[in-house]
Amino acid sequence: MRKFLVIAVWGALAAPLVSKAQDFDQVQLRTEALAGSVHAIFGRGGNIGVSAGEDGVFLIDDQFAPLSDKIKAEVAALGAGEVRFIVNTHWHFDHTGGNEVFGGDGALIVAHHNVRERMSVDQFIEAFDREVPASPKIALPVVTFDDGVTFHLNGDDIRVVHVPQAHTDGDAIVYFSAANVIHAGDTVWTSGYPFIDVGSGGSVDGVIAAADLMLELSNGDTQIIPGHGGLTDRAGLTEYRDMLVTVAAAVRRLIDEGKSLEEIQAAKPTASFDEKWGNGSFTPERWVALIYQDLGS
Repeated sequence: MRKFLVIAVWGALAAPLVSKAQDFDQVQLRTEALAGSVHAIFGRGGNIGVSAGEDGVFLIDDQFAPLSDKIKAEVAALGAGEVRFIVNTHWHFDHTGGNEVFGGDGALIVAHHNVRERMSVDQFIEAFDREVPASPKIALPVVTFDDGVTFHLNGDDIRVVHVPQAHTDGDAIVYFSAANVIHAGDTVWTSGYPFIDVGSGGSVDGVIAAADLMLELSNGDTQIIPGHGGLTDRAGLTEYRDMLVTVAAAVRRLIDEGKSLEEIQAAKPTASFDEKWGNGSFTPERWVALIYQDLGS
């Protein structure tokens, strides 16, 4: 039963990607200036972070390969030349799909070592019954790190920090120290309940820990780029973190009481959050099934 329900979750996530895979020509990208040299690019797939200045262009994630020319056009409009560096926040294809294009152009791709490991070999997602083929060599990160790495570019110290067992086992958040901007990758979603890829080593406790770290780094002026959805700030991150803590605690308590998944779903542990978070990729029932898979395994 658990496997069947998790397949449903993956289906809910993947169906929009599959159905829209043929209309990338219709995607309109939008670039928003944030602070200093930092911008965000919104399109399809994971939100992109950009630092564009005298030292060149630093990119965080690159969505899908068919969008690469459009991404290049948005970057070119910033007037800072070609992309020099790309940091992948994790391995999922809606964040790394453009690697093969930008890597072919000479950009240096950087990520946590688990990202390279997962991209280097075929990944079979049991919950989705889908095989994800290994990425071509040109798309793989060529510099990897364990705990983190810092770039000194465009008048900023850009800290890339690994957050363990969060959305996946290879997540990184990126903190622009001078600009006071954080790119959270898929550890933060503002478009609905977040996807936690338990099969790739993710966990709700790790996502909470990532939020705690970002709260330590941030202040009232910090701008936060989520993996999916619109920009948020420290207050929004606090609300998101508190939602995660409350739902995880409720599901854990019901598991400890011996409740089945169906009984936990019927108890509606997300009820007080559904109006804000329940209209995204995951219905409340499907999101509870995902948390149950994590905490009940």
